[in-house]
Amino acid sequence: MTNHSRSRLASASAFVLALLQSAPVLAQTAAPEFAAIFSDHAVLQRGEPLAVWGRAGPGQRVTVSLGGASAEASADPDGRWRASLPAMPAGGPHTLSVTGGGSGAGGSTLKDIMIGDVYLCGGQSNMAFPARLSTGAWSDFPANPDLRFVNIHMVSEPGPQPDLKRPLEWKAVSARTAGDASAACYYMARTLQQRQKVPVGFIGSTWGGTTIQSWIGAASLKTLPAYARGIGALADMAANPAKAMADEARRHQQWWDEHDPQAKAQRAWSSPAFDDTAWPSIVPKGSWKDAGIAALADFDGAAWFRTTVTLDAAQAQAANAIQLGPIDTYDSTWVNGVRVGGGSTAWVWRDYAVPKGVFKAGRNVIAVHVLSGGSGGGLSGQPEQRGIKTAGGQLIALSGPWKYQVGMRARGLSIPPSPWDVPTSLSTLHNAMIAPLAGYKFKLAAWYQGESNTGAPAEYETLLPLLMADWRKTLAQPELPFLVVQLSAFGAVATKPGPSNWAELREAQARSVRNDSHAGLVVSIDVGDRTDIHPAQKAVIGERLARAARAVAYGEAIAPGGPEAAAVTRAGEDLVVSFRNTGGGLRTYSAGHAIGFEACAGSACRFALAVAQGDAVTLKGANLPGTTHVRYAWADSPYVNLYSADDLPAAPFEMAIK
Repeated sequence: MTNHSRSRLASASAFVLALLQSAPVLAQTAAPEFAAIFSDHAVLQRGEPLAVWGRAGPGQRVTVSLGGASAEASADPDGRWRASLPAMPAGGPHTLSVTGGGSGAGGSTLKDIMIGDVYLCGGQSNMAFPARLSTGAWSDFPANPDLRFVNIHMVSEPGPQPDLKRPLEWKAVSARTAGDASAACYYMARTLQQRQKVPVGFIGSTWGGTTIQSWIGAASLKTLPAYARGIGALADMAANPAKAMADEARRHQQWWDEHDPQAKAQRAWSSPAFDDTAWPSIVPKGSWKDAGIAALADFDGAAWFRTTVTLDAAQAQAANAIQLGPIDTYDSTWVNGVRVGGGSTAWVWRDYAVPKGVFKAGRNVIAVHVLSGGSGGGLSGQPEQRGIKTAGGQLIALSGPWKYQVGMRARGLSIPPSPWDVPTSLSTLHNAMIAPLAGYKFKLAAWYQGESNTGAPAEYETLLPLLMADWRKTLAQPELPFLVVQLSAFGAVATKPGPSNWAELREAQARSVRNDSHAGLVVSIDVGDRTDIHPAQKAVIGERLARAARAVAYGEAIAPGGPEAAAVTRAGEDLVVSFRNTGGGLRTYSAGHAIGFEACAGSACRFALAVAQGDAVTLKGANLPGTTHVRYAWADSPYVNLYSADDLPAAPFEMAIK
């Protein structure tokens, strides 16, 4: 899942170029400055000691001042300093400044700093979904100087980072700015700010299409044996990227040798010396099945593509990346015989950094080995999306014909992705987009993710608690309230009971929250869109997040959400489901009964007539021999009509009969 099909995501080779070419810059920074998370208009958490940090010259003494309070610190040998200011009540605006010791050391001053409550909002594209696209957004962004936000830039790193890679700009909400904010987070924050009457800031740390594994720190993820090899490879990438890329190339080569009898013979096809003049030509545009070529019309499997580009000496010197647009599905890419990258997700743009010296003046050969995922195949973008990128921002076109040759036929094969390949990477987004926030205090965290993990829903019940514990450890807030948005409805509507990965993942989310005394679940099953994985009714979700926050983070004596099944019991011929959090009684909309209930004997389930009364639902005549459990809304995209008296939907569930 992604915000749009042309997302340009970080590649493994970007790590290589950045790590190989990076040079220490901290020692050159004499004037003290703040870390990237701090800017004009920022909001800092009230009632908590305030950590402030940044950069200066190695060993330099700095003085930090905020609202009449001050503290001193010394920069370490890498030029990093950290100071602690006392807790402050809500209010502002304040000026935050840092000055260096010694004459002419200079400093930095940030203006319009507020003290209030700060929320961290993370996840994939449904959390990233911008407020400007939400239902009713055109009339819904009143200016509010006490409501502010900042979006963290999408960056992926193989190792934990001490600071964000790019500076940020906090913004006060207005009709001009709010459209770029996370819609779900904005509506939550707006609702809570109106109630709490204090400044509120929210930080968006999101990346569309990503799995939860990308957001869990390596130290936590490596406690699961399934990820030990990947975390080890990631550590190699951080310490020695050239070695890590070579190891990964060997792993891919081994995979091809095990799955394709022609693999060893075809290795020569990546070489610039190979003669491809006898190969047919194609201008790749969309799926190769739609190219009007008989040999590709029904082809699933592997194919090679080769093209050449002539560069003059200046272009070869400046060229530093190759852009290929989306590729369906798996690829390995070579420039002049040097493997520069590979990807494993069809909609992800391939944008590979190329080490200095690989491009040559004169003829350059690009070779791409593609394995289709089954539905399409090939260099599936548009010709104008492909080119050689230069340090000066030029794109040297690769829009002409390519030579191609089909290889083995195969359907359903998948190449295990590299552990640094976004969107299925391990820990890399935690490293670049969460770890740098360590020290910044939060009132709560909100998490809206899971769509990209529906392929393995059982594992999510382990991964979600691990993520919550990991973020709390990273942020040094062991009781940080966590709000989890349960997956909305999406996909085909079921006409009979059956298995559902989406339902299983929703249950994993619910169980994870039930087992965490500082977490709350936000049910969104009724505001999904079965034809769009990005439902637009984010205002509803934001308001439900705010309600959960009132209970979990602010300690109000209210239920965090709507009805939840508490027990299933037998009553003669019937089964009775008891609910909590009904708000004064259950109600059904558009019918005299509740739809979506199933009585199950093992894996065989049948729909049941369900009548709601008070705090219970009775499944009429459902207590048949062998019946073991009850399910509700157990489908990818179920229709539901069971609500609390205060108009909150009942949570989907699967529960054994007592």
